[in-house]
Amino acid sequence: MVVEARFLPLTDVAEILNVSAAQARALVRSGELRAIKVGGRGQWRVEKSELEDYIQRMYRQTQAEVESGTEV
Repeated sequence: MVVEARFLPLTDVAEILNVSAAQARALVRSGELRAIKVGGRGQWRVEKSELEDYIQRMYRQTQAEVESGTEV
């Protein structure tokens, strides 16, 4: 039986978002992207559903900016 991973390491999150690992860490540290620390070394992990929620929030935010004419 194959169990699908529930959590992603920040390296995978960075790859999915097409940003650097440092940028992914900054999203977590700022609270924009919820994550947990696991293990003895405190490795960050992001639940797949949290990543999807973040992506959907960014779509909504971008759409609102475009519609209001305030996009960069």
